[in-house]
Amino acid sequence: MNNVPASPPDTTLDIVIGGMTCASCVARVERALKKVPGVRQASVNLATESARVTTETNGDAELEARLRRAVRDAGYEPRTSEQADAQSDASPWTGFAPVACGLLLAAPLMLPMLGELFGRHWMLAPWLQALLATPVQFILGARFYKAGWHALTALTGNMDLLVAIGTTAGWGLSMWLWLRAEPGQMVHLYFEGSAVVVTLVLLGKWLEARAKRQTTAAIRALHALQPEVAHVLQQDGSETDVPVAELLVGDRLALRPGERIAADGKLLEGQTQVDESMLTGEPLPVAKDAGDALTGGSINGDGRVVMHVTATGAQSVLAHIIALVEDAQAAKAPIQRLVDQVSAVFVPVVMVVALLTLIGWLAYDQSVELAMMRAVAVLIIACPCALGLATPAAIMAGTGIAARHGILIKDAQALELAHRVNVVAFDKTGTLTLGQPRLLSLTPCDDTSSSETQLLATVASLQSGSEHPLAQAVMQAAQARGISWHAPSNVRAVPGRGSEGEVAGRYWLLGSLRWMTELGVDTGLLNARVAQLQAQGATVSLLAERSGDGLVQHALLAFGDEPKPGARDALAVLRAQGRRILMISGDNRGAAVAMGLRLGMTQDEILAEVLPADKLIRIKELRNSGNVVAMVGDGVNDAPALASADVGIAMGSGTDVAMHAAGITLMRGDVALVAAALDISRRTVAKIRQNLFWAFFYNAAGIPLAALGYLNPVVAGAAMAMSSVSVITNALLLRRWKG
Repeated sequence: MNNVPASPPDTTLDIVIGGMTCASCVARVERALKKVPGVRQASVNLATESARVTTETNGDAELEARLRRAVRDAGYEPRTSEQADAQSDASPWTGFAPVACGLLLAAPLMLPMLGELFGRHWMLAPWLQALLATPVQFILGARFYKAGWHALTALTGNMDLLVAIGTTAGWGLSMWLWLRAEPGQMVHLYFEGSAVVVTLVLLGKWLEARAKRQTTAAIRALHALQPEVAHVLQQDGSETDVPVAELLVGDRLALRPGERIAADGKLLEGQTQVDESMLTGEPLPVAKDAGDALTGGSINGDGRVVMHVTATGAQSVLAHIIALVEDAQAAKAPIQRLVDQVSAVFVPVVMVVALLTLIGWLAYDQSVELAMMRAVAVLIIACPCALGLATPAAIMAGTGIAARHGILIKDAQALELAHRVNVVAFDKTGTLTLGQPRLLSLTPCDDTSSSETQLLATVASLQSGSEHPLAQAVMQAAQARGISWHAPSNVRAVPGRGSEGEVAGRYWLLGSLRWMTELGVDTGLLNARVAQLQAQGATVSLLAERSGDGLVQHALLAFGDEPKPGARDALAVLRAQGRRILMISGDNRGAAVAMGLRLGMTQDEILAEVLPADKLIRIKELRNSGNVVAMVGDGVNDAPALASADVGIAMGSGTDVAMHAAGITLMRGDVALVAAALDISRRTVAKIRQNLFWAFFYNAAGIPLAALGYLNPVVAGAAMAMSSVSVITNALLLRRWKG
């Protein structure tokens, strides 16, 4: 039998790209990248000025170089991450020099227009107008010619091509009118139009870049959380300052009061309070004792403590958070694909409209210069830069404000879809409850001769290797009573039911009554006691031993949990928003209903005794009924349901598996963040729609107005520049959101 080699895993590369100006540039770069052999997918984001490329892992060390060459051949500038960081950290006035030169040169050309407002007729000599306008056109505007030429050679179009053609037409027409005029003849020239348009576009791009830096503030703030130096403790107790990048797992660090923690680890010596607001959004400091986990980037309180490093670099929690936010901001929302399709044909259509405008005005017996000005105005007002920024700018602002409040949105699709959720399904343990159950009672069965202490030691031995919350409750109860236990053997976990294994030569089973009934255990004599415990909200398990005669009951264990503070109010908020609430629990009906009632839920909102595989089925049933479903969970057993839901929301206090399966992660276990995440989605999608409306409105209204002669090139240039700035400014209003 031939072995079929497994397909190699995909690799994701991020490339920073300079020189993109509109949605047409995005489409062009994507096409260039997809033509490179080995590329599976390429997604370009105008707001972040980056491309995310998915490639085949084939050991090709030159692939990234070929991708960068493809970007350069397409007419754009591939940049290193260091160049991008330098640009992000630059002064707000960086790049203003060309704009300032343009303003100085164009200002005198605007004097005649200003003079007309006061009844003055100021007019510069034609040679002086040409002297001022030509450097603006061909030196400051060289970027438009370069990018426009690359677009033409690729048989496509972009904003730069429109600006280059439009302003060159204005400048060329002015030169033609001046050179053909009789000596001493007063002739109206249009040098000011082309010079001012170039300057206004440069000003608009500078304002746009300045606003973009604000949308990436969340990422820069996260990077700034990591200190540069850590205090490593040597064997003799002395401290050595080393760069954080050189830390190793196992290092012992000294943390001074008020310092940021340099890496993930555990507290070895001392007690302190830690500000983890960067991680959870929770403003109150958290008490830490020896053995507690510490997260890099959080702030040590007023105690000097010693910690042990457990994770550094890309493996740290902070690096994981940064990666999630970057992934979300680099992703392309589904609605953006429609925008890209429109933009692909937009520029050629505009070129045709401008040509028809020129021909139409000439056919209407108008002068060549008038027809040219109308066509130029059409070219300039139609630049689709705002269209390309509308969606990514809103997504960047939305994911940034969410991260600031402890909500990590992993993909743009989840962000775009979350506002449509009408059913929110919750796991119970660890999601709506504290997830820290206590062993309330252990009752020996009548047919056993073992004492309660012996039975608890047996249960503790069986559960000693498990991370399940009920197992942890058993271990805590045994430790509190000073009971020792033995290492079990042949232990097997049965998902959703319990566990079994050997302890001291005897084979034991511990699990739900449902499982025991399936195995043939007669639990009828325990029904009264079970009903009493379940009515109090307890989760009941049974300990049994496998012997030659079958299964023998030994003890009934009752576990209790508490609702999370604020969970009841959070569910009420979701219900008030018109969303249906469900609790899906693997617990028995009595315990689930008792907890649900404490959370303010009705019995119709409680689904009990649902196994992990059945959770997935329930979510699919809800979706097949036409609902948009969000699943909120925290455990490994929730991962299939989280992945199947329209929007998976994982509690950050849960397992890594759950967080990887979910599109949204709540960095603190606060149920109120579910409503906050849905609200951020609603507001972000509203901003996307507003931005797209204004972007289309500028073009839809501006093109016919320019074609009909109601907009001159200067006004068109100002409107085009302000369209991009207004779109980004509108997106930045999301930063004012407060939960």
